[in-house]
Amino acid sequence: MGVSHIEIRPLRSDERAAWEPLWKGYQAFYKVVIPDETTDVTWARLHDPSEPMHALGAYVDGRLCGIAHYLFHRSCWTVGDYCYLQDLFVAETTRNLGVGRALIAAVEERARRAGASRVYWLTHETNASARGL
Repeated sequence: MGVSHIEIRPLRSDERAAWEPLWKGYQAFYKVVIPDETTDVTWARLHDPSEPMHALGAYVDGRLCGIAHYLFHRSCWTVGDYCYLQDLFVAETTRNLGVGRALIAAVEERARRAGASRVYWLTHETNASARGL
């Protein structure tokens, strides 16, 4: 089951208040606590055009309900960069609606446009829902 319209776009620097609960939810899911200082630096990097890190948001009915953080990096195995989808999280209330798939597709499209030779993602072996994507 999906929703009729999921908007995927880069997170704006003025959307931290909407992003942070999803970021904290992601951490809670993996049972980790990332220090506030690291979160501050991460948020700044995600909005710095000179950084290889990027953030996308998924919006349903105008509300941020999912996030994807991805980065480009070099590889010893290829000329083109790799794209690593580092973090993917969807709010519980909007899971199983196609939001995660839409975020992955958007990252793949951006990687293709950037000339990345590979897109990859790691998730915990017990995260059956995510592994099914």
